[in-house]
Amino acid sequence: MIEQQGKFDWMLKDLYDGVPGIEMIVVLSADGLRIARYSGDPDAADRVAAACAGLQSLAGAVAQEIPTSDGDMKMVLIEMNGGYFYLMAAGPNAYLAVLSDVTCEPGRMGLSMADLVARIGPHLTSPARRTGQTV
Repeated sequence: MIEQQGKFDWMLKDLYDGVPGIEMIVVLSADGLRIARYSGDPDAADRVAAACAGLQSLAGAVAQEIPTSDGDMKMVLIEMNGGYFYLMAAGPNAYLAVLSDVTCEPGRMGLSMADLVARIGPHLTSPARRTGQTV
């Protein structure tokens, strides 16, 4: 997947340029490895990717407690002092994470992320790392 980094750049730049306030965009695998990033420090992107693995697992566990849910996490939004964090399922075993400042409008970000995932979701897929098992 790492060799596809260049193919992701323009797709992530389109999101970055289209929504004011984005600080960093990270595409990650379900096990918390960075697949691609746009803007921000590479080490910070690795830390965000690792943290997202736990967050998506937690969100999935909570989703299973909702009787009408299929148990899949679609999107997580965290508002904090100084900005927002967004995490969206982007394909089998892949996620799209965005950090933004407070000028970013959450509704616009959610729609823009969903549009990006719909257009390029198959390219944001992380294959299983072990034969016959998903991670």
